[in-house]
Amino acid sequence: MEKKHTVSIWYVLIGIWVVLIIQSYIASMLAVKTIPYSQFMNSLKQGKVTEIAISQGEIQGKMKNAQGALEDFKTVRVDPELSKVLEQYNVTFKGKIESTFLRDIISWVLPVFIFVGIWYLLMKRMAGKQPGFMSLGKNKAKIYMEDELKVRFTDVAGVDEAKQELEEVIDFLKNPGKFGELGGRIPKGILLVGPPGTGKTLLAKAVAGESGVPFFSMSGSDFVEMFVGLGAARVRDLFVQAKEKAPCIIFIDEVDALGKARGLGGMTGGHDEREQTLNQLLAEMDGFDPKVGVILMAATNRPEILDPALLRPGRFDRHVLVDRPDKVGREEILRVHLRNIKTESDINVESLAAMTPGMVGADLANLVNEAALLAVRQGKKLVGMPEFQEAVERIIGGLEKKNRLINKDEREIVAHHEMGHAIVAMSLPGTDPVQKISIVPRGIAALGYTMQVPTDDRFLMRKTELLNKIATLLGGRAAEEIVFGDISTGAHNDLSRATDIAKSMIKEYGMSSSLGQVYLAHDRRSQYLDLGLQEAGDYSELTSQAIDGEIRQIITGQYKVASDILKEKRDTLVKGARLLLEKEKIDRGEIEALMEATRA
Repeated sequence: MEKKHTVSIWYVLIGIWVVLIIQSYIASMLAVKTIPYSQFMNSLKQGKVTEIAISQGEIQGKMKNAQGALEDFKTVRVDPELSKVLEQYNVTFKGKIESTFLRDIISWVLPVFIFVGIWYLLMKRMAGKQPGFMSLGKNKAKIYMEDELKVRFTDVAGVDEAKQELEEVIDFLKNPGKFGELGGRIPKGILLVGPPGTGKTLLAKAVAGESGVPFFSMSGSDFVEMFVGLGAARVRDLFVQAKEKAPCIIFIDEVDALGKARGLGGMTGGHDEREQTLNQLLAEMDGFDPKVGVILMAATNRPEILDPALLRPGRFDRHVLVDRPDKVGREEILRVHLRNIKTESDINVESLAAMTPGMVGADLANLVNEAALLAVRQGKKLVGMPEFQEAVERIIGGLEKKNRLINKDEREIVAHHEMGHAIVAMSLPGTDPVQKISIVPRGIAALGYTMQVPTDDRFLMRKTELLNKIATLLGGRAAEEIVFGDISTGAHNDLSRATDIAKSMIKEYGMSSSLGQVYLAHDRRSQYLDLGLQEAGDYSELTSQAIDGEIRQIITGQYKVASDILKEKRDTLVKGARLLLEKEKIDRGEIEALMEATRA
């Protein structure tokens, strides 16, 4: 199929204009000076004319100018007896006019060559590494041959369910005839769905590595270009190359860049070129035979915005969830990354996995690397548990700002604030255990933090547990008000998180006593990305007021719960704050000992 490229008419018009300007300049440079016949005769009599050529009606030649240099001239022939005068002054003359055809051709051809050369260089630059005009429609896929991919399933951990889903793909690529015997067909397309950093791209490479087939890797954004039709051309070229190297795997990362639902326009920023590219991808997926051995894999963390035509059976038949790993999965991932560094023998991988809830594979890889860097910075030969614990705190809270100067009053406020969080958390059931309290500033704005680490991965939370979480978040502000009789701006993040939980309880979880079991959050929210979009409520103004009242009631009630706990345990609050001011960091054992001492 011939590839067609559409070029804007404006580029053609600009090119013609540039060529005309250059041609005019060159023609003026090459033009011969025209003089009156009388001037020619005067110059002839003065001996300035050195050579002429005579035609029927024109005279051309060379004469000396005022500086003595020779210059070309031409004039109209008037006197038929000119030859006699020329002989008198001993001037050489010809009967043939010098042809200017070559000069005229150069004045037109040279500008065209200049314009084409500039256009070629621009196209080559815009095409990246692809040389020449004909490569504009070529795909930009990175091609890994069978012996180049060293990734195997042993290098991918924490996604056992996803690996099981993909094992039959490997089996098909190794033995394609096995499935045809029973009349079955392998899925044309496999969509890997999950949060960022869970290992979707790595898993796709592992499938190709286990299968021993070529691997075409390309990003969704690589298909979209400024020239109309290039994206569709690259899709066609990608499938042509894949069929030539079958069996193989085509992998499109971030497929949502080209596969957004058509017709959404301003909401998702779609345009005609992207839609043409998507249409071509749909056509190619319909057109190729799965028996050929070409498997199309794609990855996205925004499946909710993909075009339904892309997700129907016959295209992306199978959706494989690559979710956040659980505790066991995090242990496996940590063990994979720990192979590459030198560690002490007492590394407790299980404890590290328990300290990193919600982290994905990329986070854990970064954690191991940060621990190694800390060990190098401290001049150690092996990486130990202290470095891993510090790396966890660094990732969660940010870099320690030990040089940040905080006055005495602010340190006291921060110490009581953090102790308020810890005491409320340890006094309520169902809250995450407190592991550490610090008043060393971290990150951009955090002047202190209370580290709570869950013992198990949680997938469901009861209403009581959510309310206790809100009370824990409000414990810092309550402690400030109880001890100092005033409040500060330090509870900004706590109030934001508490309000979000209360809002979700009312609008999403149906935990309102007055509004009932109703779902009120009708926004198009991403499953795996926190986009920070405003919720679009599909309810009346009265319902909106009722929601605001319910949220305010929850926040007020849990603030009272936190205040009552801290008033009862004021001695523990004050003593804990003093200890924290003295040591800057205290762990769970010290907090429990302090609470036991004050209780006795």
